[in-house]
Amino acid sequence: MKFATKAVHGGLKPDESTGAIMTPIYQTSTYVQKAPGEHNGYEYSRTLNPTREALQLNIASIENGKHGLCFSSGMGAIDAVIKLLSPGDEIVANNDVYGGTYRIMTKVFEDYGIKPHFVDMQNARSVEEHVNDKTRLVWLETPSNPLLNITDIKELAAITQANGILLGVDNTFASPYLQNPLDLGADIVMHSVTKYLGGHSDVVLGALVCNDDQLEERLSFIQNTCGAVPGPQDCFLVLRGIKTLHLRMQRHSDNGRLLADFLDGHEKVDHVYWPGLENHANHSIAKDQMRDFGGMLSFTLKDNSLEAAHAVISNTRIFKLAESLGGVESLIGHPASMTHAAIPREERDKTGIVEGLIRLSVGIEDGEDLIEDMKQAIG
Repeated sequence: MKFATKAVHGGLKPDESTGAIMTPIYQTSTYVQKAPGEHNGYEYSRTLNPTREALQLNIASIENGKHGLCFSSGMGAIDAVIKLLSPGDEIVANNDVYGGTYRIMTKVFEDYGIKPHFVDMQNARSVEEHVNDKTRLVWLETPSNPLLNITDIKELAAITQANGILLGVDNTFASPYLQNPLDLGADIVMHSVTKYLGGHSDVVLGALVCNDDQLEERLSFIQNTCGAVPGPQDCFLVLRGIKTLHLRMQRHSDNGRLLADFLDGHEKVDHVYWPGLENHANHSIAKDQMRDFGGMLSFTLKDNSLEAAHAVISNTRIFKLAESLGGVESLIGHPASMTHAAIPREERDKTGIVEGLIRLSVGIEDGEDLIEDMKQAIG
């Protein structure tokens, strides 16, 4: 079954009791049992809910995975992965990781004796220098947020497998339409489902996908025990969003290319970060492991000042200043003061998340309108 078909049908079946083609919203907290402990798999909705189960199966299908688990947010999903570790264990993560991921690793789990290391992973082999007998997890974003850095997943997987280390990949920016990390050797794939999978800026939800039965059993235990699960209404909205994922992602990618090419040729723009540009670092790797290059891009002006960046951000008409990404509408943001504010400035500057960096989530509007908006905003 190919992707577009799986997006509509993968893991799903009509409701057995009514024949409803759309998965019903099972808005219930508990289920009647035939006798104590005798039930058909549903006993309490924190443990399992039919609407959530359908979404978990659907997300696993489009990621070419065996098991899917949904959480109340993307951070809830990341939290569950780190809870696989024990005090004294270490994590290696990319050094331009999302600010919320940096925060949970440094401000929460480091207090419990789990130590993170943040490394430039554009050369996957550089990870080997930071792997030791305490390393239990390598955590990767590719493309990364917000610099769209690309890491060779296959090469990194070879390193983690040789050392018996879990490899988790945040696939939020690419979505399963553009990239499938499990096929490239990852152990766990994570999505902030809030973004492209939901696609309409109306839900907050996270997901994990894996193939290993024992790993799923451990993650499922954490999901149920810690309780960061989404409600059935949110699951229903994501099921509806995924049905058009392939159509939306192609438009995001097409518009992303238009904006990247426009900005790359603009006299006031210094650098554009979009993996589809031939001058982008590791473009050839992106071309090999992605089907297209998506609608996320960042750029700096030649006047690389905070004031110049704020001037552009405040002048857009179609692009709206807002947190998040991946919705049908185009958004503009300032990573240093928004998504990555949790990272100390000296660390941001080292990785390129400078005060003048602007991030775009390119929507599905008319591409020419988006170019005109950016043209007048830059001036």
